[in-house]
Amino acid sequence: MVQVIIQIPCFNEEATLGVTLADLPTALPGVDRVELLVIDDGSTDGTVDVAQRQGVHHILRQPHNQGLARAYMAGLQFALSRGTDIIVNTDADNQYCGADIAKLVEAIVANKADVVIGARPITEIDHFSPTKKLLQLVGSWVLRRLSGVDVADAASGFRAVNREAAKRLVVYNRYTYTLETLIQAGQQNMRVMSVPIRVNAELRPSKLVKNNLDYMVRGAVTMVRVYIIYKPLRFFAIIAAVLFVPGLAATLRFLYLFATGDGAGHVQSLLLGTSMIGVAVVLLVAGILADLVSVNRRLLEDLRVRIFDLPHGQAGGRGDG
Repeated sequence: MVQVIIQIPCFNEEATLGVTLADLPTALPGVDRVELLVIDDGSTDGTVDVAQRQGVHHILRQPHNQGLARAYMAGLQFALSRGTDIIVNTDADNQYCGADIAKLVEAIVANKADVVIGARPITEIDHFSPTKKLLQLVGSWVLRRLSGVDVADAASGFRAVNREAAKRLVVYNRYTYTLETLIQAGQQNMRVMSVPIRVNAELRPSKLVKNNLDYMVRGAVTMVRVYIIYKPLRFFAIIAAVLFVPGLAATLRFLYLFATGDGAGHVQSLLLGTSMIGVAVVLLVAGILADLVSVNRRLLEDLRVRIFDLPHGQAGGRGDG
């Protein structure tokens, strides 16, 4: 029996949640049961009332607002605790076309992918400014380089994961799960696929993107941070090399001038060169230590997977339904 849970993280979505829920499918090809899960991330409006009136199967209530990323993870853990096979995520603003959930699920049911991302037609979305379109495209290109996964729309929250992938995804930041989970998927050799999807007319401005600069900075910080977590030695080694090479050149320059009798006036080269070499060595040591720490993180992630596989080791949440 294949069970799918469609989860919707919500924070004060009273105005749009009803439209979103009405657009979601109640049956999917190759799936025996479809259930809806609303994660109420500390809403202060009537979000929960709307979910209850619409007959949502499960409502997971966070005691206070914890951010989109943590709401997403709470939903995954709740779904895993119920033995769910496929977890679909969509936004509460009805941005994505609910009928296209079938496209996300199809590849997982056919065992062609572990993670399926709905790729929006970025260049054709009218309410996206030219700057936002460019940032979306560039951001996806950068993430492809960092993660090694071929995704057309890295920032899309319209996605599906199978049970095995969900057990291995852990989001560390509070801002968004979209970029971080894709980098994790790439580092853990998950099968990631993109499928083209449709979008609906805009019902409200994005709550996540305050402005383009804020989104760009937060996205860049997230990608760098996650890359450090998964590839610490490579990250620090690259920076160390950037400092070591010119530091060595400056030091050799001084030694050459000193050997030819002209070193007295170029002590600055020696100071600069040795300082850069010293910092490079410290960074390399930091990278080695971080790499050793990452071994413990991988062990903890494996332990987390084993806990979900235990008959009574279920990670649940506070839910109704």
